[in-house]
Amino acid sequence: MKQDVDSAVKALRTLFPATPLQLNEHLSARYGAAIYLKREDLSPVRSYKIRGAFNFFRKVIDAGGTGKTFVCASAGNHAQGFAFVCRHFGVPGVVFMPVTTPQQKIDKTRMFGGEFISIKLVGDFFDQCYQAARDHVERIDGVMVPPFDHADIIEGQATVAAEIVAQLPQGVVPDLVIMPVGGGGLSAGMTGYLKNVVRPEAFIFCEPEGAPSLRRSLETGSVVTLDQVDNFVDGAAVGRIGDLNFAALRHFSTDQVLLLAENAICVTITDMLNVEGVVLEPAGALSITALETLGREALEGKTIVAVVSGGNFDFERLPDVKERAMRHAGLKKYFILRMAQRPGALKDFLGLLGEEDDIARFEYLKKSARNFGSILIGIETKHPENFPRLKAAFDAAGLRYQDITDNEVLANLVI
Repeated sequence: MKQDVDSAVKALRTLFPATPLQLNEHLSARYGAAIYLKREDLSPVRSYKIRGAFNFFRKVIDAGGTGKTFVCASAGNHAQGFAFVCRHFGVPGVVFMPVTTPQQKIDKTRMFGGEFISIKLVGDFFDQCYQAARDHVERIDGVMVPPFDHADIIEGQATVAAEIVAQLPQGVVPDLVIMPVGGGGLSAGMTGYLKNVVRPEAFIFCEPEGAPSLRRSLETGSVVTLDQVDNFVDGAAVGRIGDLNFAALRHFSTDQVLLLAENAICVTITDMLNVEGVVLEPAGALSITALETLGREALEGKTIVAVVSGGNFDFERLPDVKERAMRHAGLKKYFILRMAQRPGALKDFLGLLGEEDDIARFEYLKKSARNFGSILIGIETKHPENFPRLKAAFDAAGLRYQDITDNEVLANLVI
């Protein structure tokens, strides 16, 4: 594998230079470790997906595939990498996207591909879009470019690992290599290339809690298709890991797969944006979020490489990310209160708030009785320890209340 990947790296240099491997001072100081970030968010399409697409295309073209139309189904980073490579090789491509794809992603894909691609919006869901792409490929005798489950895609993604080896200081071997997992192309490629460089236990795989396809498959011993997927971490929200990719990863322990809360990932996004000025998409923040889960005690004194897989973040999502981050950090909570409808009741309630507490939302849900009203209130504070004090004040005042911050059903309805 190493020779083939090294050849892929050489070919890839005609497209873009190696993405940097940066020692991050902020994170290194926080955890007492030497933490290197592999910045795939700095590729031409702001994700590593361009690597696999390029390698797939060059193999098909070298094998005499000129004159073929290439096709993919994607609403995200795979589509953008695909489009960029179509323009590089000067070959026609068709990108199928669901009708529900945000206009920003459509526009970026069109920008990268230019005149060499066309975009077809089909279906409300990805499965419908994917089937339309498959039907189109058969109809035109084209070439389907898969997002992750193909040997040439895996080989292309493995170039991330080859660059890391070349970029690490002389004689430095990572104690941990942390990477995100969606369909598994990146992790299958990287572990294959690095198997003789780092210990098997050194690999840490990160999945969002809402899409644990690798973790569930390892637990079962075979590939599992998830019944439900939370699409918030859209770059890694895959319902079924690739068959080839699972075959490459099945010998790893379930303990090496970290399931990370979507709201915890939001804390990383806001922290890296505010402190480092680095824009990350949710999937790109997975590896850095894993550092907090592992903790300083486990990381101190170690050399760690964390793959930042992408930075295609839609800033229209920023208010939601900030909201989720504050809730996870314990700085914002939502309550439903039963407040007496009498003069001075609101004034009495406001007197319970501390100097660092601020009302972010206040509304009547309904008047269910003549003497009491149900109120939704959102409260922000500067330190999480302020909330136990506030709840104690509620109790002492005889207020009836329910904390709905972590109640996903109620929170999704009213927040």
